[in-house]
Amino acid sequence: MGLVGRRTGPQYLAEKGHDVTIETLSENRSFGGTQGVYRHKSQSTGTDMTFALFLPEEAQHGRVPVLWYLSGLTCTHENAMTKAAAQEWCAEAGIAIVFPDTSPRGDEVADDEAYDLGKGAGFYVNATQDPWKPHYQMWQYIVHELPELVSDNFAIDRDAMGITGHSMGGHGALTIAMTHPDRYRSVSAFSPIANPTESDWGRKQLSAYLGEDRATWRAHDATILMTERGYPGEVLIDQGSEDQFLDLLKPEALAQAMMARRQPGQFRMQPGYDHSYFFVQTFMADHILWHAERLA
Repeated sequence: MGLVGRRTGPQYLAEKGHDVTIETLSENRSFGGTQGVYRHKSQSTGTDMTFALFLPEEAQHGRVPVLWYLSGLTCTHENAMTKAAAQEWCAEAGIAIVFPDTSPRGDEVADDEAYDLGKGAGFYVNATQDPWKPHYQMWQYIVHELPELVSDNFAIDRDAMGITGHSMGGHGALTIAMTHPDRYRSVSAFSPIANPTESDWGRKQLSAYLGEDRATWRAHDATILMTERGYPGEVLIDQGSEDQFLDLLKPEALAQAMMARRQPGQFRMQPGYDHSYFFVQTFMADHILWHAERLA
């Protein structure tokens, strides 16, 4: 499933004399639409990158709004695609959803033995320090390269984009949306890493990727960005009260910043829920409908 009324993909592009930019790894019928998995060579990361894209049935007839879902530590494109229960609600709302990978991959890509640095832990920043700098350019990839690639090859509307994410991905969604509010008409987050400059889920990664100058970290802290600029629309954040990582996520810092700024939106502490995808599944419909209303 690609652009309206056209067969796209590698075979079509080759027939038309274009460079083949996207390889189709799989496509499955899902809730009347198509759940696909695709691979391409990224200029940002210098590696092959894999992403998943669900297109609703409406994409056969015109461009549709799109929601970007950024995943958390250790995840690939596959985790949310299979565990977040998003496709049914996106089909009902008539919007697409993209699940990018969380880091560059490959034998030549720098890594760390710890689960929270390196592969699967790109933190949605552009690394400036070795050995991470050559490939860990995830901000550039998510904000610029991948949206252009997807909109050039599939029936999505780049003027109707929202962004959400879970944990590290919630951190990415909030910081990206507050930095580029002109690109994203809606933003939400599930249990985001809310104050990484004051957390072990943040100080370790930001110092590795960006260096020891803490001033460079500020652009990647949702609490700081909320204090300094906020978001022009409403913000939706869900956090489980029994999340086992509350001390690392620091939701109270972001909630206080929202209150101090009088930021429109909702910060919901959900009683009894933890950090898992069971939590994400439970409130996914709320988030998709939230975005769909603002992307219409």
